[in-house]
Amino acid sequence: MDTKKDVKILAIVGMSGSGKSVVVDHLTAKGFPKVYFGGMIYKEMERRGIERTPDGESEKKFREMIRETEGKDWVVKQVISETRDLISAGQKRIILDGLYTWTEYKTLRHEFPGQVSVLAVVVDKGLRHKRVGKRVERPFNTEEIQERDRSEIENLEKGGPIAMADFYVLNNSGVEELNAGVDEVLKKIEF
Repeated sequence: MDTKKDVKILAIVGMSGSGKSVVVDHLTAKGFPKVYFGGMIYKEMERRGIERTPDGESEKKFREMIRETEGKDWVVKQVISETRDLISAGQKRIILDGLYTWTEYKTLRHEFPGQVSVLAVVVDKGLRHKRVGKRVERPFNTEEIQERDRSEIENLEKGGPIAMADFYVLNNSGVEELNAGVDEVLKKIEF
């Protein structure tokens, strides 16, 4: 008989450019379904006819506006709904891609007690900034990444979920080392 305790949810958190997408790609390649926090923003922007700009500015403004007008928990409520749908469909291991805020962290812990583990992807700030400047999609210059960091910390309270994460993987080396660190976490939580 299936019980809620059989379900395990791994929420990925990290600053912009930390390597969250690399981790999520590694996990989805293993067959784990994901629920993408940012996807909730994109879907709602599309529903409202708001265009996504190449620089990401429209998404940033919409993300902050929706949290202000609909509540800090708006995104996580959408994530919870999709996660419950996956559980109802029989999924027992689910990845949450892009946990952002302290409110989201607390809400997930409340809604899925004992089922959520948080994995923070961390990297030295200078290296992270350098990588963000070189990425193909939405590269930022130094001033832009510093502003993004400030916004994520001050407006989205992203530091809380990173500080309270259950596990950390360091992404100062390469993809192989990062993936090996993620695999060690999976073993620890029997994911």
